[in-house]
Formats: sequence, structure tokens, C-alpha cells
Amino acid sequence: MPAATSPSLEIERQRAFRVILQKPLLTSTGPDSENYRLVRAHIQWLKEWFNHNAEWTLQVDSELIRLRKTPSDLSDSTRPAVNSRGISFSRRKYALLCLALSALEQSERQIVLGKLAEAIMECIAADPNLVAAGMTFDLKSADERRDLVDIVRVLMEYGILRRIDGDEQQFLNQSGDALYNINRPVLAAMLNVRRGPSAVRASAISERLAAITEEFTAETDEGRNRRIRSSLVRRLLDDPVLYFSDLTEEQRAYLQSQRAFLTREISAATGLIAEVRHEGIAMVDPQADLTDLGLPEEGTDGHVALLLAEELAHQAKQNPGIPIGLSYLHQTVASLIKEHRSHWRKDVREPGAEEALVAQTVQRLAALRLARITADGVEPLPAIARFALGDISAKETLF
Repeated sequence: MPAATSPSLEIERQRAFRVILQKPLLTSTGPDSENYRLVRAHIQWLKEWFNHNAEWTLQVDSELIRLRKTPSDLSDSTRPAVNSRGISFSRRKYALLCLALSALEQSERQIVLGKLAEAIMECIAADPNLVAAGMTFDLKSADERRDLVDIVRVLMEYGILRRIDGDEQQFLNQSGDALYNINRPVLAAMLNVRRGPSAVRASAISERLAAITEEFTAETDEGRNRRIRSSLVRRLLDDPVLYFSDLTEEQRAYLQSQRAFLTREISAATGLIAEVRHEGIAMVDPQADLTDLGLPEEGTDGHVALLLAEELAHQAKQNPGIPIGLSYLHQTVASLIKEHRSHWRKDVREPGAEEALVAQTVQRLAALRLARITADGVEPLPAIARFALGDISAKETLF
């Protein structure tokens, strides 16, 4: 039986766990330095916990700590990176990010933003596959310059680049440039794969993702159980809700016998509280900060999301299992705009604004596992019932 830990040690460990889970790459200098020291102080316990429960590894040296996570669902596209303006990264912007990393790898110790842009353009022009896919980039468009600035600011946030002169805004306005130091150890730690992408022959994106993240475990009872346990722990840590219906029969059987143990281990490590219902499990955060998205949330977007969640919960109760069409949601949001226009931001009054609001809100609800986007519209998921108006009877099993 493991020795008991003091309450103060458990709290410190939880803080360290939450820090590295929120930001899997920490540097020993700059704004992350305090968190780096906190995680470093508990590194052995964290290494053992992640390896045993999730089969994730921690890279540690004097300059950085890198949690090498493998996603529970490689096909999940609902939670992309978000820039400083709150806009999600598109696939094109992800491609630009990879090209920027490649260009930095081939650069000297320092680089100016204009030179980085030129290197990206050269990479695209030299790759027939990128050209054939329609990948383009130039500095004539303010939107394209803004895309590059968004990427550079993400690289600065992770400590790969440190600005030492100039400003990104000058680059956007075409009135100047910016100079950066390149942190090579952090740059080298960015790529998180088990197999180099250049060694993969498959062309389909799903096959390539599977190949670069492929994990090998022994085909024994112990190996299979370890694989199942890590897949479940990853979902419980990363996903807002784990639905039993999304699991294989083997995973459901394992979770049925090990649920109390797994949720207790995660709760002790993170401070999250397991909310177990008939449809699944949600690890609820009392501190409400271990998430990229919140609901409810302040502002127009947060208010729209809450009201649309209420409507979807109502529709799910009235017509269970039936997707709600986008045209209905457009009409619903158009009515909400008329009702709340006096205290919502001005741009939602523009013609057609309801369509953009619905698209953005549905993506948020899908990321929170409250809804699923289908070919027929939007399918409310069980956890959305918590946003329904009125009381839910004791007989109902919805979240």
C-alpha cells in the first residue's frame, strides 16, 4: 500500500500536474520560469504517474520540460490552436506553422520576420506537393501577413522565438520589421511524434497520423490492459466528457471494473471531480481553469453559446436522437440577435451575421462534447441537458 502524502504536498503536486497539462512545453527562463521550477520540483512523481497511467513521457533538461502527449482521438478537429485574437487556427495556418518551424531549423541564431516570410515562400515553391495542393503565401495581402504574425506570436509564447528589436505591428503595416533570437533546444522539442513524418509513405492524412503516433505494446493480457487503461485516462484528462457509447466493448468492460480506481487516481492527481452518469463520465474542475473553453462565459459569444445550448437541450428533450438543422439554428440566432442587440457587440447586427455566429457556436459546443456536427445538422449530446431550463426529474439520466 503506497505511503500517504501530506495535504500540502498533494496540493503542490496537483498544481504542478495542472500546469504541465495546460502547457505541455515549459521553458526555464521567461514567463514560464516559475511554473518550470514548480514542475521540476515534482518531476519524478509526474514522470511515473504519466508513464504508468497515460503512457505519456516527460522530457526534462536545464532549459525546458516537455510533456509528450498522444491525443486520445487523432480525428478530433474541434479544438484547434487559438491565436491572440481568439481565432482558431485553420488547416492552412497549421501548414504555415510547420513551414515556419522548418525554416527556423535551417536558419542562423537570429532571424527577422521578413526573412522568415521569404523562407516560407521558398519552401512552398520548392515543394511540388504543396503547389499541387494549392498552398500559397505572399506578403502582398494584409491577411497573409497577419497569418504569419499569429504564428510568430505562438512561437514566442512557447519560447522558440524571443523578440529583441522591432515589432510585429510594423511588419503588418509594412513600415518595419522585427528581429528574433531562436531558442534551438525548444525548437527541437516542438515536434511530438514517435516516427519521423518523412519516413511515412502513406498519403491519406488519417494513415499518416496513425503512423507517426503508432505505439507498440506487447500482445499479452498485461499489454492489452495497459493500452486500454492509457486510452481511457487520456480521454478523461483531455476530453470534457467521456461517453460510454464512444468506447469499444473491450474498453467499456475494462472501465466498468476499474472506473472507481481510475477516477480516484485522476482526482488525486488533478483535483478534478468525477461526475458519473448513465451516459458517461465528466471530470469536473471546481477551479474552472483547466480548460481552453468555458461555458457559461462572458461576452457576446459566450451568451450566444449559452442560449443556443439551452435551445439544443430543449430540442433534445422534445425530439431525442434527431439532429437539428442549421437553417433552424440560423433562425433561432437571428431572433436572439433582435432580442439582445442592445447589449451584444455591433457586428452581430450585420446581414448574415447569424450564420457566422451559429458556425462558431456549434464548433464551441462540439469542442465541449455538448453536441456533434453531422451531415444532417447538429446532434445534441447527453451532457447538454445540464443547460436545459427547468428541473430535471430524478428519473432522467442525462448530465
